Amino acid sequence: MVKYLRIADGKLVNAQHDQAQVLVFIAPSEDERKYLVETLKLDEHTLNSALDPDELSRLEFEPEHAALIFKRPRNYSSEDQFLFKVASTGVFLFKDFMIIVLADDAPLFEGRGFGRIASLQDVFLRMLYRSVFHYEEHLRVINMITDQLEQEVNKTMDNKHLVSLFTLQKSLVYYLNAITSNLRLIDKLKIHGLRLGFSVENQEFLDDLVIETTQCQEQANVHSQVLAGLMDARVGVVNNNLNVLMKTLTLVMICIMLPQLVVSLFSMNVDLPFPAPVDRADNEIERVMWPFIVIVIISVVSIALTWMFLRFKKIK
Repeated sequence: MVKYLRIADGKLVNAQHDQAQVLVFIAPSEDERKYLVETLKLDEHTLNSALDPDELSRLEFEPEHAALIFKRPRNYSSEDQFLFKVASTGVFLFKDFMIIVLADDAPLFEGRGFGRIASLQDVFLRMLYRSVFHYEEHLRVINMITDQLEQEVNKTMDNKHLVSLFTLQKSLVYYLNAITSNLRLIDKLKIHGLRLGFSVENQEFLDDLVIETTQCQEQANVHSQVLAGLMDARVGVVNNNLNVLMKTLTLVMICIMLPQLVVSLFSMNVDLPFPAPVDRADNEIERVMWPFIVIVIISVVSIALTWMFLRFKKIK
């Protein structure tokens, strides 16, 4: 899928193929890749890197264009199961036009910054700023989800909520790595600003972008550390709750073992309070009930003494 855009009145608008200044290739097909490599002279390895979600941000210079790859967050859906992913975006900046290659459709040109565009360099820099804003939005969502999962973990020891917290922690590691990679790219852009045709306003915008990206990096780092500490604390709480439960069950078993021992020793020789059996001469056998009562009393007293002993030793 290909979108053709051009700059008009400080905005990006749809355009015809021969008037387009910005060409956006979304999940390019084999024919489109062949067109990009053979006709527009894009490096095939760099093109594949632009579609690789594990590729790091970087800047390269080719004879006719500059190739840039930066990291952006992917749109989140419920099917991701609390896993926030990142994606790569390739930007190939020529003298008169720009090619953007991405693996999935994403809102790259949304936000207030895209209402004041004067050049192709402005488009790229505002795409970087949009990605920083997108990261910050996802970090706020991750924080909200973490608070909800924390409350659920307090209510139950279900592993499902702990697994969700682990997934969020994994997402924050990916985000922190991607933001750090983008920050290195911005530093390179500042160094090669003249070669890329950046104006004075672009250089000032780069300074602001460094500040915003650094703040986003610090925010992601704080969220990651807080979630890591929270995970350690929650795992400790769950283990402690399990230990308390096992301790309680063990105490109950100890209290049951003594009366079970008493009953096991005497039950075969004691009459039960049930209808009396008869002998072969059809005469009722005389029963003595006081041994049964004594055994019951001994069992109850053993339970009480065991319970009092455990309370005295502060085991209960």
